[in-house]
Amino acid sequence: MLYLLSSVLLNPPLLFPIMLDLTKLAGQMQGLSQHLTVEAAASRQRLELAQKHFKSAIESQEKLVQLQQQWRDRIIFANATPMEPLSTCIDLPIPPKTHTVVATDGSQIAPSHHEIAYCYLLNIGRVVLHYGQNIHPLLDSLPEVFYRTEDLYVSRQWGIRTEEWMSFRRTASETTVLAELACSMKADRQAIPTLAMVDGSLIYWFLEQLPSDARDRILPPILEAWQQLRLAQIPLMGYLSASRNVEGMNFLRLLACSHPVPDCASFCPNQAEKVPCKVFEPLRDTALWATQLKPGQRGPLWRSNARILDMYGDQKVYFCYIHVGTEIARIEIPSWVAENTTLFDQALGLMLGQVQKGYGYPVAIAEAHNQAVVRGADKARFFAVLERQMIKAGLKNVGTSYKEARKRGSIA
Repeated sequence: MLYLLSSVLLNPPLLFPIMLDLTKLAGQMQGLSQHLTVEAAASRQRLELAQKHFKSAIESQEKLVQLQQQWRDRIIFANATPMEPLSTCIDLPIPPKTHTVVATDGSQIAPSHHEIAYCYLLNIGRVVLHYGQNIHPLLDSLPEVFYRTEDLYVSRQWGIRTEEWMSFRRTASETTVLAELACSMKADRQAIPTLAMVDGSLIYWFLEQLPSDARDRILPPILEAWQQLRLAQIPLMGYLSASRNVEGMNFLRLLACSHPVPDCASFCPNQAEKVPCKVFEPLRDTALWATQLKPGQRGPLWRSNARILDMYGDQKVYFCYIHVGTEIARIEIPSWVAENTTLFDQALGLMLGQVQKGYGYPVAIAEAHNQAVVRGADKARFFAVLERQMIKAGLKNVGTSYKEARKRGSIA
């Protein structure tokens, strides 16, 4: 007995099984670190080359813009147009003491045939933060469950999986809820500066791949929500952290083009191959602007020329890069915000204040995410409520599939 006890104490059983063998991974880490070292050196060389082209572009900006406009239909890579001098570096204003910030973000429970019912849930987190007004903040979420046949299978006619369609619907819901919430708050406090924020881009690139019938169910509600904000004069802003965008770097590709004119369709129809102007790839816009901006400064305003924006009507999307202190963030705004200098500057000041209050990321967007996220316990409670309702309705054999039940337990 004593032998058995000492054996257990000296070799205690594992309370949790080890699923990832780190010992086997250790040998691969050395190769990964060497690869990253080589990539870092190559990235520095590309950045130095980009800086040289950037200096040249400052001197020939007007000529490059003319080339861009003249050959727009023949250039087959996404590129943006600078609306201000490329050398622009402007200090952002200090936000007013009294203001309001509204933000939304979404999360979901994806449909699964292994659960007790095939349905999905969208949860839109809502946040309203009042500063200098002695008003309690709003922190809540709006859940909506989709279970009807037309909700679950309507996307199949376009070859779109239900999970993808769910994410598209969520994007539209985030914007609709944001506009309704911001406009209702503004109605009571007309003189209070207000900013409406979303996490991510205002350029919905995924719409390019959708059939027109599918796109017409997603884009119009979004643009209608934008119009509501426009009429209420509430600036809308998309905040992109760790942006991977290259629209600005692609403008420099016009300078690096080795052909007489940037006629990609004729000279370089296959952009997947190595073409002469791809000298900066995969360098991002943020890498260049990190060398140009100081904390609290923004670079020049750009107009995006993404093809999908042709369907936005008069609500084009503009953007700029801002050194928020912790990173270079990409800020996107609709044209009606960019064209109103007072509104634009005010919105940027409120945004920077949010980043400072959130220690590097806008606090309103972070809290909207926290309100929206559906954790494991929330998911379990959701299906528990659903199960009770199904049993109450007289349904029998209610439960998960054997596969799902077995995956939730382990004999190890």
